[in-house]
Formats: sequence, C-alpha cells, structure tokens
Amino acid sequence: MSPDDGKSSTTWTYLVAGQPVAAPKTRPGLHLVATPIGNLGDITLRALETLAGADIIFCEDTRITRRLTERYGLGADLAAYHEHNAEAVRPKILQRLSEGAAIALVSDAGTPLISDPGYKLVRAACEAGHAVTALPGPSAVLAALSVAALPTDRFFFEGFLPARQQARRTRLAELARIDATLVLFEAGSRVQETLADLAEAMAGRQAAICRELTKLHEEILRGPVAELAAQADGLETRGEFVLVIGPPPGDAEVMTDGAVDALLTDLLQRSSVKDAVMHAVELSRRPRREVYARALALAKDVPAKDGRAGADDGED
Repeated sequence: MSPDDGKSSTTWTYLVAGQPVAAPKTRPGLHLVATPIGNLGDITLRALETLAGADIIFCEDTRITRRLTERYGLGADLAAYHEHNAEAVRPKILQRLSEGAAIALVSDAGTPLISDPGYKLVRAACEAGHAVTALPGPSAVLAALSVAALPTDRFFFEGFLPARQQARRTRLAELARIDATLVLFEAGSRVQETLADLAEAMAGRQAAICRELTKLHEEILRGPVAELAAQADGLETRGEFVLVIGPPPGDAEVMTDGAVDALLTDLLQRSSVKDAVMHAVELSRRPRREVYARALALAKDVPAKDGRAGADDGED
C-alpha cells in the first residue's frame, strides 16, 4: 500500500523484514500469483511486488489470503473467486480487465489453477485479448515430488480421487496402468481408506506420504505402499496430504483378485457384462475367460440398471 491510504498515491509498498519496499503499479492484465503452501516465508519478491501494485486480488477464501496480505503489508482489496461463485463473478472480472485493471488471482495455497477453478477465467481472459502473466512459485505437487525419493522424470498429477470407495477403486485401477510416478491429493479424513485401496490396486510399488509440507509439523513417510497402508491406523490424519506413488516395477504383477472384483462391481453398475469384462480385461491384464466368469458371478448380486447388469448378455 502507499504511505498514505494505499489508493491516493502512485507509490505502493510491501514489507520485507518489517521494512517498507517501494513497488511500481502492476501492469494491466490478469496475474496468476503462486502463494505459499504453508510457510509464509516462501513468497517470492516478484509476487509481493505484483500483489502490492494490483488493483484487486481475487482469491478462494479472503480470510486465508488476508493472513498473507497482513503479514506483508499489502493494501490491495480482496474479493472471492471460487467454484461456487465463479459463473457470477467471472464477467465482473473480465469487465474490470477491459477497463485496464491490474488483477491478481491467487489460490488458498500454491499455484493458481492447480485443483481450483481458475482455468475458465484464464481462458476467457485470453479469448478477450487481455494479458495473462504467470508468477511461478510454491507448488505442493512439486514439493512432494522433490522429497518423495521416487522417479521424477515422468509423473502424472491426478489431484483428488473420488470420495466414494467404489469409484475410487475404479479410478485407481485405471491409474495403475500409467507408467509414471503418480501424485495425488487427499483429505485427512479419507487418507487411511485411500492407502488401503492403493495397496490393493498397486501392490509392490514404492510410495511416500507427505503431510503438512513446509509447515511446522511437516512429515514424510516413505516405503512400499503395502507397508504404509498397514501402518495407516497410527497415522496422524490432521493436515494436508500429498501421496506420491512410484511407477510400476518392470515385473509388475497382474491385478489381484480383490481389485478385479472391486473393479467389476463398479463397472457392472454402469454398463453391460460384455462392456464391463472388456474394460476389466484391459485394466487388469487377467485372462478374458477368467474375468468373464467373475463378472457373471458378481452380476447376480449387482442391482440391474436399465437392464444392463445382472444377466448374461450373450457373451461366449
């Protein structure tokens, strides 16, 4: 903010070690500013300069972002932009951009657009011809990859898995086919269940549980995913979790019986026996006749949906 009221002067400042630092007015356009994922000291000088000179900062939760702005003496107005109000707020942001405003977009933590709704705003701003600038910085994805001690030459970011167990197991069966390190976000309330499902779907792989990255109680647990799942009952579940799972070993085994049954049970609720078998064979690498026999046995107990499951549909 300015030495006066933050708006009446052409001088803007932010605080470093408690001392004001002058910042120029931020250029018009949309600025995507990465913010700390836990430790407020991880903010970059460029981010502070941009936030100090912005006309307004749009964020997921103004209460969370205000901790950052107060820490560094930033005087820009704060406004909420999140998945629940995006459709209504987006046109207002675009209008301000058309009027020459300098707008910063931040997420609650880390890099904007990673597991938040910002991409639609970026797309709309680009289509309207507004300048869009990325200010890189903290990222829970990259921080977890850095400390997991797993291959980083290829990785796949999944974000949050489905909350329902059956859908989660189906998605994990699909992810198991990807020959790369996997990065997942998970809530503390579900991390133990997810670890159990991971052990079933990806037995034999190495993994890392990253909790509260960059914060005071940061904790990294590494080991075979089955061992981590077995120890999950004693896991501290408070905080933010990133799960990193290494790529499948060269001699990876086919999917276990339990994982095949879970996959088929989910597929049979949404498709015919024939389609479920085709998809399950591709994912499990199990013999087709074996998968078909298991599907027929399971279909008897799966409620029919539009006549799809629960009956033999003429497969050989």
